[in-house]
Amino acid sequence: MSKKLLDIFFGSRFATIAGASFLAASFLFAATCAQTLSPKTPAHLDLGPNILLFDPSMPMAEIQARIDKVYAIQQHSEFGTARYAFLFLPGDYQVDIPVGFYTQVLGLGATPDAVHITGNVHSDASLPRNNATCTFWRGVEGFSVTPTDGTMQWAVSQAVPFRRMHIRGNIVLHQKGGWASGGWMSDSLIDGNVGAGPQQQWISRNSEWGGWTGANWNMVFVGIPNPPQGEWPQPPYTKVDKTPIVREKPFLEVDAKGNWSVRIPALQTDSKGITWHGGSTPGRSIPLSQFYIAHADKDTAATMNAQLVEGKNLLLAPGIYDLNQPIQITRPETIVIGLGFATLHPTNGNAAITTADVDGIDIAGLLFDAGEKISPVLVEVGPQGSHASHAKNPIFLHDVFFRDGGAGAGSVKANLSVNSNDTIIDHTWIWRADHGRGVGWTSNLSDNGLVVNGNHVTAYGLFVEHHQQFQVLWNGNHGRTYFYQSEIPYDPPDQSSYTSAPATNGWASYKVADDVTSHEAWGLGIYSVFRHPNVELTRAIEVPVAPGVRFHHMITVALDNLGEISNVIDDKGGPTHVAPNRIDPKVAEFPTQ
Repeated sequence: MSKKLLDIFFGSRFATIAGASFLAASFLFAATCAQTLSPKTPAHLDLGPNILLFDPSMPMAEIQARIDKVYAIQQHSEFGTARYAFLFLPGDYQVDIPVGFYTQVLGLGATPDAVHITGNVHSDASLPRNNATCTFWRGVEGFSVTPTDGTMQWAVSQAVPFRRMHIRGNIVLHQKGGWASGGWMSDSLIDGNVGAGPQQQWISRNSEWGGWTGANWNMVFVGIPNPPQGEWPQPPYTKVDKTPIVREKPFLEVDAKGNWSVRIPALQTDSKGITWHGGSTPGRSIPLSQFYIAHADKDTAATMNAQLVEGKNLLLAPGIYDLNQPIQITRPETIVIGLGFATLHPTNGNAAITTADVDGIDIAGLLFDAGEKISPVLVEVGPQGSHASHAKNPIFLHDVFFRDGGAGAGSVKANLSVNSNDTIIDHTWIWRADHGRGVGWTSNLSDNGLVVNGNHVTAYGLFVEHHQQFQVLWNGNHGRTYFYQSEIPYDPPDQSSYTSAPATNGWASYKVADDVTSHEAWGLGIYSVFRHPNVELTRAIEVPVAPGVRFHHMITVALDNLGEISNVIDDKGGPTHVAPNRIDPKVAEFPTQ
């Protein structure tokens, strides 16, 4: 979502905090944190100054002071340049952890219960009046929390991973009833209740809880043993009993002897609930010695590619990596992991990452920021024309996020292009910026968020917003999407600039190509905030009518009083209205059953 929502719901403007002061502060803080590594860290392990490693033998006051210094930099740094990761070795801690922008908090145990934090771990609304619609780019993974007052506050919107967590109490997904705009939960256990409150949309995959309360527009539950009671559309719950195929995100772990490794969870089919009931998550571990640890201040695409050629995997420390050529992944089962929202920024009209059409690649935890010179693509999975089957060893993208503009000028034709078959996208936000720097209809150019050419591609948690043509263009067969959230572009200046075909206003948000014979999607919400008058969208979803093309539980909403979305899917659903009577059209099934 965007700053626009603050105007819509609260009628006030606010200023973007300048990034320069935060940059200066981050340099100062890096100098003071260069020696924060725990005594248990191997001497040869160069994590860099922006990874803060804690162990339970350290004074809690010292840990708290370092956390607070980071938050002072990151609290309001929506488009800042600093990146941080907090790593907690197994043990017990008594601290308060506010999680700011571009901050990742990780437990290093084999199970979330190996790292236990008593206190508050919280994400707070970044805008006035408890508004969390711009609370982006932060995450928590792999530890347990006993909240001080029994309830953890996790007020978030897009690009906020919540994985392998154990909350020994309750959790709320908002701040004091303020707006929040979507989020992600997977492989997590909540002992008490999850309070969704005014969260507009949410996806929970393979998680467990004592109870769930609240709903708004589009809430999707996949592989949940105890989903909330009720059926779409009142409340708007979409429930899929089992997760058909998934592998949880790779994670760092440190064993009792101080050995560092990356755990690669096992592939699961038809799964429900968390992976770690029996202790550690089933899978295999790769020693960290088989990873090259990259640093933004010294590494280039060339140095990282040289390490990949030598057979290394990549672990990218927090930072912004300027790339004048793509990182090229050619070896099967290569693992590329970013920490602290490590950001890849093309500088020469190039891609950031390209891959060969090979088995088992896993790309996780990276932010891709388009450069000023337009790129044809930011991430290309498999070259065009890829045809190999990866059904036994799929390709995975976990927590990959894309941004065109906002932090500065940035343009791309298609952000993510998936050519390889059997690719699984496990949480993404692909965002053409609607606020920040370098933003405008002719400034931050982006035709498409996601283009899928491969067959048997699956997406869980697909957030795609504001691109100038189809947000999603799906050309491959046998595709599946579990949860879709999309705002169409705010800024078409007139209808002639936003017309995809004769007698068709705009570009459908979700487009399945006309020759596709098999595709299925569950839980889709598409929203409009037109800023100029006399601009409309004929249909939010555009699909061929074929027996194998099936859509379940769709809604459209106009968030402002200009324009409309005329139909939900093809010619079904009817138009949105704001005034005098609000109408948010819904279609339960397509084709109609």
